[in-house]
Order: sequence, then C-alpha cells, then structure tokens
Amino acid sequence: MDWKSVDERLIRRGAILLSLDFLENCEDELGAMNHEKVGRPYTLPERYMEFLSVVRYLFVMPYRQLEGFTRALNRLVPRIPSADYSGLRRRILRLDLSPYEDLKGSNEPIAIAVDSTGISVHRAGGWIEREHGKKKRYVKIHFAVNVKTREVVAMEVTTDDAHDSKVFPKLLDRAEEHGGS
Repeated sequence: MDWKSVDERLIRRGAILLSLDFLENCEDELGAMNHEKVGRPYTLPERYMEFLSVVRYLFVMPYRQLEGFTRALNRLVPRIPSADYSGLRRRILRLDLSPYEDLKGSNEPIAIAVDSTGISVHRAGGWIEREHGKKKRYVKIHFAVNVKTREVVAMEVTTDDAHDSKVFPKLLDRAEEHGGS
C-alpha cells in the first residue's frame, strides 16, 4: 500500500471539509443580500450558512452546539460572526442539502474495527498520588473505525477502568447512526 498517497488523500479530505473559502467574497455577498432588503440586515452570508449546514449535517450537530461552533470560529477568525441557534435553524431549514447527502455515508453495511488507547492525564495524576496514595489515572478513548475507508465512525471517551466490551454497544449504535447497517 502506498501510505504517502493515503496520507495525502486524508489530508486533502480535511482541507476540503474545513475550507473557509466563503470568506473571500463575504462582504460583497452580504451587500448583495441586503440590497433593498426591508427589515434587519443579514449578518451571515449564504455561503457561510451552507458551510454551517454541512458541518451540522455531517457531524449530526444540534443547533445549540452549532452556535458554540460559530463562537469558536469567531474566536479563531474574528471577522466570522457568531450566530444564535434560532437564527441558524431558521436559515438552515431554507437551504437545500441534497447535494451533500452523499458525503454522510451510505446505507450499505460496513465492517468496523474497535480498539482503544489510554492517554495519561498530566498535572492531575501526581497530585492524586501525593494526596490520596492512588495510582495515576488515564483517559481512555475507544474508537470504531470503518475498515474499508479507515474513517472513524464512532468514538467514546471513558476512564481507564472501562473495558472495551462495556463500551462496544454504544460504539456500534453510533456507527449505525453514521451510515452503516
């Protein structure tokens, strides 16, 4: 297998998903949208709304979480305004998401592999040992991965004492929601 091309393909997938190309003509698009508009002017361009609707659709994100996502984007890129969840809902419901339906997955069965890894928690473990004489704890991340595409289809974060077999039913349910049968 050519791992360099696999890596490059995965890198390009992320670049497309988080593309901020809608910022290039943001002011012009808002000007056109608000030209001769009666009432409160639009503050979010249509292409930004499409971007947010795709993020919401792909990550099955509720509108309140999407509002948090816009706040985080605003902190990273101050010229991107944040939005409230009710305004986002109203605008997104008017959009046609049919071009993006293929991005989410298919209804065909998928084969998944489940595994987990531990991540040590720094700054907390030493204090726990000194104060209480207990061993250092870890955060455990359980993954379900589509074997064919190598895409993570479900993830669960637990403490280090959770066994994979206990988390497996949740991972399976989330994998099914993601598009597999």
